[in-house]
Amino acid sequence: MTKLGVVKSSALKSRAAPKDTTASVQDYLAAIYDLQSSGKPVIGARLVKHMGISAPAVTEAIHRVSRAGYVRVGRGKELTLTPKGRQVAEVMARRHRLLERWLTDTLGLNWTDAHEEAHRLEHALSPRVENRLAELLGMPSTCPHGNPIPGMAKPTRVEPFPLAQAREGATVVVERITEEAEADKKLLEHLWKNDVRPGRRLKITEVAPWAGTITAASDGQTITLGLPAAAKIWVYLPKP
Repeated sequence: MTKLGVVKSSALKSRAAPKDTTASVQDYLAAIYDLQSSGKPVIGARLVKHMGISAPAVTEAIHRVSRAGYVRVGRGKELTLTPKGRQVAEVMARRHRLLERWLTDTLGLNWTDAHEEAHRLEHALSPRVENRLAELLGMPSTCPHGNPIPGMAKPTRVEPFPLAQAREGATVVVERITEEAEADKKLLEHLWKNDVRPGRRLKITEVAPWAGTITAASDGQTITLGLPAAAKIWVYLPKP
């Protein structure tokens, strides 16, 4: 356990999602937090797609969390978390990602099952159990998909970019499978089956914008992805 890991972890030890926030509110705040990591503006339409909930329900929820002071609605109806909303979202993201790490590393579940089970368990996790779980797992810096766990030592710094932007002939390393990709069960299963995971090197063999696809090879395996799916996978160029 690193000293930095202990310091970062202790910063969240006393935090808990406010008791007046429902599981539904926590889910919306966590979803906004997850979508913000892509660097693109978060709007209602993205929440509808990410959460699989109807547009009217999302609109109503946005009004609710905005009135409660968790979210600001800006120009173009862009959603940003307030400090109050971000605190709740970070607690939920931390619990979710710690649970995913436990479910895969200790219980041997695959990515898809771990993601779904973590979503069910995260609302019931107490701060005490959360911190004990982090200690049991050795203070991991990321979830199994490579997304950083709030409050932990930061992963090694790289300059990631979406796989969809990779150039033909380049070799890249998978940094993370975004939460946006995790929400797509079929995509997550496809990536698991083809062993596309953090740390995996991929050789870009073809970029075909006319077909809307990108093809990569790794250890004798070839995988072809649609560019929208590849945009949800972040990679970086390995050092020479």
